[in-house]
Amino acid sequence: RMDQALLLVRNELPAPGLNLAARSGSCHQCLYQFLAFVPPSNESLRKPGTASVMVDTQHPLTLLLNSSVGDRDLCKIQYHFGEFGNYSLVVKTLSTSTQNVSCDLVINEGPINSYLPILFAFLVYMGILAILIAGRLLMKIDPVRNWVYKKLNPRATDRMINSELGSPNTTDSINCDPTPHQWSTASRRRLHSLDTFRGLSLVMMVFVNYGGGKYWFFKHESWNGLTVADLVFPWFVFIMGTSIALALGSMLRWGSSKWKVLRKILWRTFVLILLGIIVVNPNYCLGPLSWDNLRIPGVLQRLGFTYLVVAALELLFTRADSGTWEVRFPALQDILPYWPQWIFILVLEAIWLCLTFLLPVPDCPRGYIGPGGIGDFGKYPNCTGGAAGYIDRLLLGEKHMYQHPSSGVTYQTTMPYDPEGILGTINSIVMAFLGLQAGKITLFYKDQHKQIMSRFVIWGIVMGIISAILTKCSKEEGFIPINKNLWSISYVTTTSCFAFILLLLIYYLVDVKKWWSGAPFLYPGMNSILVYIGHQVFANYFPFKWKMQDSQSHAEHLTQNLIATTLWVIISYILYRRRIFWKI
Repeated sequence: RMDQALLLVRNELPAPGLNLAARSGSCHQCLYQFLAFVPPSNESLRKPGTASVMVDTQHPLTLLLNSSVGDRDLCKIQYHFGEFGNYSLVVKTLSTSTQNVSCDLVINEGPINSYLPILFAFLVYMGILAILIAGRLLMKIDPVRNWVYKKLNPRATDRMINSELGSPNTTDSINCDPTPHQWSTASRRRLHSLDTFRGLSLVMMVFVNYGGGKYWFFKHESWNGLTVADLVFPWFVFIMGTSIALALGSMLRWGSSKWKVLRKILWRTFVLILLGIIVVNPNYCLGPLSWDNLRIPGVLQRLGFTYLVVAALELLFTRADSGTWEVRFPALQDILPYWPQWIFILVLEAIWLCLTFLLPVPDCPRGYIGPGGIGDFGKYPNCTGGAAGYIDRLLLGEKHMYQHPSSGVTYQTTMPYDPEGILGTINSIVMAFLGLQAGKITLFYKDQHKQIMSRFVIWGIVMGIISAILTKCSKEEGFIPINKNLWSISYVTTTSCFAFILLLLIYYLVDVKKWWSGAPFLYPGMNSILVYIGHQVFANYFPFKWKMQDSQSHAEHLTQNLIATTLWVIISYILYRRRIFWKI
């Protein structure tokens, strides 16, 4: 099967036989898992005992061979097997006069390179990009432009030019209709870097949710650590916070009352949570949706509640003329005027820390934040997530939580655990608030590009330093490891560090130098709710999914997932061209 190799164990030792066990390199402090019993050799026939097993190829494995009687360890081998490889492990004595045992690993048939499809896909997309850039350059040549004008309807030509390859100046436009001009002018005043950042996060989210080619690094980390899939949701939360600062500031400047804005915040929160519970609910796989198996937490639910808290907090303490505030410390002039918000966020974080590390959890050690199952040498099998899991099970009930957590395969956990649970929502609020700070920077230092970029760099460095302290620059040994399931504070500071730096780069390329229009990520970024809900609802329908010829091929999965993701980008582009934007 995919991500597996065949291992044949040849036992040339006499009775009593061997036990073969394995432990994955991604499973921290895990018990060895029994794989097979290898019978002893038949000395009279001079025939070794054999046993064949399938071994995982996603991470390095530690193989342990011991005697089936007495439990004496004979040998231990660490090896990273290759996908579809065929291997033999030969166990024998070095000589008849000694009892020393040798374990030799032999490659019978070499593995395939399962990463070649990624390289091929990269080259295909780079080729498409090169064609688009060449088309843009050709359209700047007058004879080519004139030829296009003659062949195409002028109005259609204008639509083509005003594409993701860039928008012409007003004097270059041949469209005399004033309405599109007004729309494009308003569009240019918009910070396209924010839409581009949001679109990039959303496209990555769609690709990951569709399977990511079944590669392990496009899946969520089993417990501690960080993969590509673990970046997308916090980035989306971050840019939501940035948008809150810009949107609320704009509504207040245009004269909307705070009560009117609050009603809009409450309505948007209600719609997001309702869509998350009814439309996008993974527990549909358990049968028709009913209260008995309704998953209450979820991505949209967390987005909705996070939006409610951060937007209400900003509305409560913001002023339409907040940009004119002056403080004694110029370096902190975008922070100190909002000190009540910072106190609120710090109190929230203190609550998270106290509940996580001080709340008593039945049959679990105080402050436990491990995966349970076979982790921690199997001491706490029913303690998955510690206080976070306990609070969800206590308040929501096990049937109303996510039933297949990412820790289930590697750590063999049996307890339901919801990565979008109650306790982790506190830190998603912190993440959105850091995004809100990025939005305040763009507002306070409006059109001061150097100031905005320098502030992004400073915030990125500060978040990175905090992460280094909390994690001790280690995956497992830090004070608070990076953990997406828990939404640990180190996870928030690490992903926000990356978010500030990425937003800086996109802002510089799109809004400062205007070297990049933001395409194609700009389009899904301007229709994010529609794309997210659409990709979930139609995930199992053609042309987003079809029956594969070889379901054990990374190449086929990658092709299907990339085509499905690209289709949503194309759909969002068509909606953008037709000026259709679904806003809540």
